[in-house]
Amino acid sequence: MLERKQLKGRTQVTFVLPADSPDGSVSVVGDFNHWNPAAHPLQVRGDGMRAATVVLPAHCSHSFRYLAAGDFWFDEDQADGHDGSNSRVNT
Repeated sequence: MLERKQLKGRTQVTFVLPADSPDGSVSVVGDFNHWNPAAHPLQVRGDGMRAATVVLPAHCSHSFRYLAAGDFWFDEDQADGHDGSNSRVNT
């Protein structure tokens, strides 16, 4: 799930997954963090979900995927679109 909050000239995007699906650690990786899995690991939040928040320029589109333990790559079902193997988020 993607949560958005508009800021002045930017958009705060929170990438949210259930706490146990998939098992193990998960990171969101994309063109906004140079596909670096260490940049935005999802952390457990108070509601039991896992999330990572990224602030991106407004009025842009970015490619991303999730990377789970065991080199398991997967897409966001509720993404704004897809460009081949990547999910897309629009700000």
